[in-house]
Amino acid sequence: MIETMQLPKGLMISAPASGTGKTTLMLGLLNALSRRGVDVRPFKSGPDYIDPGFHRAACGRSSYNIDSWAMGSGVLCNLIGTAHGGDLALIEGSMGLFDGVAQPGETSNGASADISAMTGWPVVLLLDVSGQAQSAAATALGFKTMRPDVHVAGVVLNKVASPRHEALLRLGMEQVGIPVLGALPRQGSVTLPERHLGLVQAEEQPELMKLLDAAGDFIAQHIDLDLIVSAAQGRSIPDGPDVLPPPPGQRIALAKDAAFSFIYPHLLDHWIAAGAQVLPFSPLADEAPDDSADICWLPGGYPELHAGRLAAAAQFRDGLQKFATTRPVHGECGGYMAMGAGLVDKEGVRHQMAGLLGLETSYEKRKMHLGYRLATLNEPGPGYDAGARLRGHEFHYSTILSQPDTPLARVVDANGAEVPETGSRRGHATGTFFHLIAGAS
Repeated sequence: MIETMQLPKGLMISAPASGTGKTTLMLGLLNALSRRGVDVRPFKSGPDYIDPGFHRAACGRSSYNIDSWAMGSGVLCNLIGTAHGGDLALIEGSMGLFDGVAQPGETSNGASADISAMTGWPVVLLLDVSGQAQSAAATALGFKTMRPDVHVAGVVLNKVASPRHEALLRLGMEQVGIPVLGALPRQGSVTLPERHLGLVQAEEQPELMKLLDAAGDFIAQHIDLDLIVSAAQGRSIPDGPDVLPPPPGQRIALAKDAAFSFIYPHLLDHWIAAGAQVLPFSPLADEAPDDSADICWLPGGYPELHAGRLAAAAQFRDGLQKFATTRPVHGECGGYMAMGAGLVDKEGVRHQMAGLLGLETSYEKRKMHLGYRLATLNEPGPGYDAGARLRGHEFHYSTILSQPDTPLARVVDANGAEVPETGSRRGHATGTFFHLIAGAS
């Protein structure tokens, strides 16, 4: 007998493309609804390190990544199930609604539409209507009819120029039978600060709540919140085994500060739920990992923006080197680079790193590396034997100048093509450029 799970009511916030204002709409809805007393549970479709931090700040609830390429159905059900007890689930889509990779992964191809179809959560489609009027309805109609298993609840019109413009847009939507849930004027929209990997992290924004309240006020003024809530739906879905990576140790020394902050919340919560104790420390404050820990984990982040401080953090470097003589140290992306021999910043200045690995990286000539990764370990990794298969995601602008150590894994992209960022191992030290999301079946 197949077990099922009844999902709470929810909505998918999506759009035809990236850069259309999904994050502003999502944060504004979370803030406005929370201030109304609605218990909103946020999620993010796809691999994203930064948006969930803003989601949490906007509504006071943890936000989890939901990814149909990297996660099996059991993991997805388990994470979506965290919305139980809330009034409404809101998930922010990635890229365009139907955009995913060519080859399916654990559950599907990573498109936001797959999550909408799986959960039964209707889509709130955000349309940038700059330079068009009734023609915007043709775009909305195409999205409504593209997949029968994906329900478009209605549209939010973005960058509306005038009341006359809005009236023409509403006329077009009425002709194709698509509800208008709100209209956001071109003037007066809220802009979020950005940097080279996207948004500035939530904890780096000095007036974050002021910004979020402004987004909430803006959305509440121009969106029919009652109509939004009434459009939410949910359904029962088959349950399955929750295959998340085991904790890499019982006591985990975790680097945590402005340079090391990119770790998926579902993994951290899973480690703690499985009985592991997480012991945070700050390399930027020149702190060494807790000597009582049995593993040290350096997440990704922005080491290139703090390379000088890391190079000067002698106590951190000495403590990490001592730790690695007897116990595992693992780094992901930025943490991996910090474990290397040196890092060249965008001005071409080389900074000494911890030296646990021979890796040399450079930001002097930026090159974007982006995409899903499937890794098969050549060497044992923290919590895994050789041969284990892991799914993750890579996103950075650094270039490898030298990587003399033993390759940690065979790594391929979502299409099965090998990538040169294999990770590396030297003694107890291991590192990868991809961020771990889940184990692979």
